[in-house]
Amino acid sequence: MSGASLGNFIKHLACTLYAQLPRGSRRMLHQSHFYSSSSSIVFRRPSSPTARFGQQWRPCSLAASVSSKAASQNSSTVSGVPPYSSVLIRCRKDVADVLSEALLSFGASSVSMDEHDDYENSDKVSICSIFTDCEDVDACISHAADSIGLEETPTFEVLKYNPYDWIKRTQESFDPVEVTKGLWIVPVWKTPPDIWATNVILNPGLAFGTGEHATTKLCLLVLHRSIRGGELFLDYGTGSGILSIAALKLGAALSVGVDIDPQAITAAHQNALLNNIEPDKLKLHLVSGNDSPILRDPELQKFVRVGIPADKNAYDVVIANILLNPLLDLADEIVSHAKHGAVVGLSGILSEQVDLVIECYSRFLENITVSEKDDWACVTGTRIRS
Repeated sequence: MSGASLGNFIKHLACTLYAQLPRGSRRMLHQSHFYSSSSSIVFRRPSSPTARFGQQWRPCSLAASVSSKAASQNSSTVSGVPPYSSVLIRCRKDVADVLSEALLSFGASSVSMDEHDDYENSDKVSICSIFTDCEDVDACISHAADSIGLEETPTFEVLKYNPYDWIKRTQESFDPVEVTKGLWIVPVWKTPPDIWATNVILNPGLAFGTGEHATTKLCLLVLHRSIRGGELFLDYGTGSGILSIAALKLGAALSVGVDIDPQAITAAHQNALLNNIEPDKLKLHLVSGNDSPILRDPELQKFVRVGIPADKNAYDVVIANILLNPLLDLADEIVSHAKHGAVVGLSGILSEQVDLVIECYSRFLENITVSEKDDWACVTGTRIRS
């Protein structure tokens, strides 16, 4: 499995396992890194050194899933995903942040933190970390503790899981989502609740985007308001392709999806097929280089291009559902693809980060509005006419 693919697996896995921790108050110990309504912190090592969007972590869904074909394989390895261990560590609150960073440096694939009501008056906090079987858990925790000057290694518990078990659990937890009246996101293994509605059939694979995360819902609502028929849509950070496919089903003439992760491009392509989307309706762009194996697949070649789309001032609706830093760094690039007067939506940001995004984009956009859900936000505006 590629580094990017394994990174996405770990990203989803961190969220799924974290949701199974004992129920309690999840205090924001480091708010700038919180990711969703479940209020856990997810740190992740970059999945690829060529990750242009620059993410250190990315919001994920508790109901992320992999393909039903992979789920049918009850073996120690599913689609190249190795067995993994979930490690619950107890440490002092005052060292939790630095220990989390150190764990990532010494082999952990992800780190989540939680503080329960039972320990409100305690100086301890729980850290849930994920390791693949190729990592030495004891050595990692010991080296991490030594690197930040702890005199003793924190106590921890190791639980091993098989990827098949995770796949089964996450599929069972992913139900159809009604984004708004008449618009549903339906996992491929479920029956659409309303066959007359606009149903986006989805198998996210190892990519972000199941329709359950607040940022995805906010972006889908922007599309629902903005697509009237015949629009050209650019999906900057397409993930599972959910927004691109929804735009087409709502009446857009063309969707173009951009992502840095080959696994996301593969998932988006597979979801396009599930929804009977023709190659001339959905174009996918892989940013991270010419040497990806997926580009040697004759079927994918009909859909996939390499690099950022070259067309400027071309799209009626542009949505970038990524993260704060790449949104700020790529502001000129993102807006350059929008027609004058086009709708531009910016998401993947926390409510507390809205002012930074508005300050950055106010030179490009007018009629700026903000929608919020579960501490996440979407900033929407129209490109200023020259």
